[in-house]
Amino acid sequence: MSEEQQTRRCGFVAIIGAPNAGKSTLMNHLVGTKVSIVSARVQTTRTMVRGIALHGESQVIFIDTPGIFKPKRRLDKAMVAAAWQGGVEADVIMVVVDAARPDPVSESEDILRQIAARQDQKPVILVLNKVDKIRKEKLLDLSVALNDRMDFAATFMISALKGSGIDDLLRDLADRMPLSPWHFPEDQVSDMPMRLLAAEITREKLFQKLYQELPQSLTVETEAWEHFKDGSVKINQIIYVMRDSQKSIVLGKGGAQIKSVGETARHELEDILETRVHLKLFVKVREGWAEDPDMFRQWGLDTKA
Repeated sequence: MSEEQQTRRCGFVAIIGAPNAGKSTLMNHLVGTKVSIVSARVQTTRTMVRGIALHGESQVIFIDTPGIFKPKRRLDKAMVAAAWQGGVEADVIMVVVDAARPDPVSESEDILRQIAARQDQKPVILVLNKVDKIRKEKLLDLSVALNDRMDFAATFMISALKGSGIDDLLRDLADRMPLSPWHFPEDQVSDMPMRLLAAEITREKLFQKLYQELPQSLTVETEAWEHFKDGSVKINQIIYVMRDSQKSIVLGKGGAQIKSVGETARHELEDILETRVHLKLFVKVREGWAEDPDMFRQWGLDTKA
């Protein structure tokens, strides 16, 4: 082993918090590129997404977990179980709190209680997000109140959307990683399969386009992926919804809505894949997809949660 390899550090950081706290936006900034989809809707992240960042001699592997909430459906229970499993696997737990919420202390108490009960002396970092939307005095009071409820190893105040405060956060996390060889090549930013990332990008565009109309009851699956000699790829995806009325919303009048979603998703996929993409979207009604174990498996969720 070379001298450089002996000084390298590598470890896992679980990003935990309530839905819509800005966890995915934060991880994308930390990694330096998009590896997790972002939406104003809660419960957008469904699985544990790993993003990989380098800082000095440290490789930091972030686990973007689904938001922790009170689950109702089988899918919800699997998502929350995945979030807590991310904390078990991590070397450091990073709790992200939306500082601009009306009562972030009360909203965080149950999460902090469960972290205290589950974690085994690993450092827990508090990250107050969206600090650009709150007065400084109120922010300081919030920091004190949350630190009174848990012995945090450090507290950071950031704006994930604007990227402020993130360099200091990454530096601190890199220093906390254990001595270890790197788990991934230097240029790898995620271990998410490209077929799954492509499906997630289309799901993100659906959320963004149909924010007011679209319920949570949809999912996207990459059905086929074909490479051509000219370097381009053809991607077929199925958008599953639970009712015919939802299918009509996704399609839009004369198919205009799905065409717009497909164009936006295709452009982003072409940027990521650096090649021409032929994206074909199909909409199917499948009433019980949220209870289907096969769907859970493709996201890496526990079918027995």
